[in-house]
Amino acid sequence: MPKLKFDLFKEFFESEKSSGYILVALTILSLLLTNIFIGHSYINFWHSYLDLSFWKVELKYSLEHWINDGLMVIFFLLVGLEIEREIYVGELSSIKKSALPAIAALGGMLVPALIHFSLNANTPTQSGFGIPMATDIAFTLGVLSLLGNKIPLSLKIFLTALAIIDDLGAIIIIAFFYTNDLSFAYLIGSLLIFVLLLIFNRLKVNKLSIYLLLGVVMWYLMLKSGVHATIAGVLLAFAIPFNKNDNENISYKLQHFLHKPVAFIILPIFALANTAIMIPTNIVGSIVSNNSLGILFGLSLGKLIGIFAFSYVAVKIGVGILPKDLNWNLIAGASSLAGIGFTMSIFITNLAFSDVEIIASSKLIIIIASVISAISGLIKLNMVTKRIN
Repeated sequence: MPKLKFDLFKEFFESEKSSGYILVALTILSLLLTNIFIGHSYINFWHSYLDLSFWKVELKYSLEHWINDGLMVIFFLLVGLEIEREIYVGELSSIKKSALPAIAALGGMLVPALIHFSLNANTPTQSGFGIPMATDIAFTLGVLSLLGNKIPLSLKIFLTALAIIDDLGAIIIIAFFYTNDLSFAYLIGSLLIFVLLLIFNRLKVNKLSIYLLLGVVMWYLMLKSGVHATIAGVLLAFAIPFNKNDNENISYKLQHFLHKPVAFIILPIFALANTAIMIPTNIVGSIVSNNSLGILFGLSLGKLIGIFAFSYVAVKIGVGILPKDLNWNLIAGASSLAGIGFTMSIFITNLAFSDVEIIASSKLIIIIASVISAISGLIKLNMVTKRIN
């Protein structure tokens, strides 16, 4: 791996794992504040309104809405920049490199979705099929890092590439399946801005401020269009020029700048706002509903089965190549870890449902399933690496 490429990966891995530790701590804190210390006042705080309207631009939303439709746009911008980087110089830069993690990610999305859909077809919770499809990069890499140098670098790269492709899949799912009533005027306006940004890209305009300013306009138009506003972050990322010359690479400069604010400010705020969950008195009934079981089995079993099976078939038919320092036991452990859904799963939950109780029970089961996936993946990988070492 070339030095620059390795430095990029190392920086990404280190920031993601650190963010994962913080998310764990803040999730626990948020649950304690909601259920033991503060209660409904804590929940109500996130539902209070912040009005930033000016002139004829209406921007009056709850704090939770501002976080999920505003701050998280920056998270999706970073995800898009990471995908762009991987396509140009990383693990997605060639078919040979990307085949195995891409096919693995496909299996890790399809099987969990089918599990949830099979349990919830033709019911009010059918729309939750996208929830168990997601993998949380920060949590997953944070848990993986607990094993330190015992884990081969190629497994970290495989899991990172898989999670990034998984994010791309989640973005596509959000764009096509979790869109409200469309306002075509706003949608066309946002797409015209995107086209203008692409033209600037082709003309080699390399001034980041222009892209960011027009990106804010595109975000507002997307917000009003009915398509989820976070899609604007991804489109902006793909429009920003990527140059392999480091001194002119504004895409990498922005990515480098965003890593720490996203990891240590935006995602922690998202965790606090979206895990303010009042645990129901009838917790058993809450977690054995078809929706909850679909999420639980989708994340804890569907991810493992889908990723492992698709990877195995890909290698056996010669489409994918298993790195020499990996074996199927390591792939199985990584497949279990990929069941840590958290951030993206919670995000999709907010889009899939409007019923407060269903949202709360879904978030609770996401946390439970993610913990199960983390523990099972850690145990498996620890056993394998002990035998190897």
